Amino acid sequence: MARLRYAEAATHFAAAAMKVPLARGEERKRFLEQEALALYQEGTERGDNRAAALAIDRYRSFITAADRLTDPLYWARMQNDFGSALLTLGGREAGTDRLEQAVAAYRLALEERTRERARLDWAWTQINLGNALQLLGLREAGTGRLEDAVAAYQLALGEMTREQVPQGWAWTQTNLGNTLRALGEREAGTGRLEDAVAAHRLALEERTREWSPLGWATTQTNLGDALRVLGGREAGTRRLEEAVTAYRLALEERTRERVPFYWATTQVDLGNALQAMGWREAGTIRLEKAVAAYRLALEQITRERAPLDWAGTQTNLGAALQVLGGREAGTGRLEDAVAAYRLALEEIKRERTAR
Repeated sequence: MARLRYAEAATHFAAAAMKVPLARGEERKRFLEQEALALYQEGTERGDNRAAALAIDRYRSFITAADRLTDPLYWARMQNDFGSALLTLGGREAGTDRLEQAVAAYRLALEERTRERARLDWAWTQINLGNALQLLGLREAGTGRLEDAVAAYQLALGEMTREQVPQGWAWTQTNLGNTLRALGEREAGTGRLEDAVAAHRLALEERTREWSPLGWATTQTNLGDALRVLGGREAGTRRLEEAVTAYRLALEERTRERVPFYWATTQVDLGNALQAMGWREAGTIRLEKAVAAYRLALEQITRERAPLDWAGTQTNLGAALQVLGGREAGTGRLEDAVAAYRLALEEIKRERTAR
């Protein structure tokens, strides 16, 4: 686990559990929980959907076996972990069934993980609930789910204070910033976007590179997202330049070897910022770099692994190629843009048919 070899770790934990006599049920259960955690990490950080699905199955079985009456906090912990596994896989699918199930799991957990009984666990579950509501909100036209996510994060901040839990506070600020950015994208003004940038910058005061390299990289990526959207509404390119800097800093820790799926999503974000800058410039250097970033991302964001993200990346690639093609004499780039758009449309149509 410490070497991030999660799939191997899961195999070892499962083998260890099989060696424990049935009479020592608690010890056996601990090893199986470690297996589930390893599968969850493999699914989340490595983009392995099979591992994520296995983690969902493991947590579901723990909930079935748990006795809510005699051990309510354990039952609630399994509901929380079940929700997180559902959230990982649901975030990569076009439908919302798993995300709705994640929301339901977190709300069940909060029935036992009350503020009075376990205040920090309650706060963490509020954060997780906010994350699921945020993803659902991103797929809906209205803002109700996003507003609910903001409310969940603000509740969490009532217990997850900077003085008592600085890293938890920073993580909550990051998630709050993401939701404020999503709300800001749907509003004419820039107030929410400015608040999102401020939340991420606050988070980075505690979530330092030395303390949590991957956490710092995540917040740098999210800061870049807020700056990119804000920059898209301004005449100059200062905010977009800041976004590019944030993404490139994030990629120093979000490496392909360490967290390949997150590396790929940050490449997409970098491509989006470079493309926005390229539209405002006469040359093609930024657009060429955007195309390169998208193509790198597609080596990890595959159609099989994350069809929705894959289709979105193909669309972004097509847009960059289209602008490039409009600035060149030949038609090669435009042909490539058409091909990328058609691939994206095929997947979107397939996903809608599957629903």
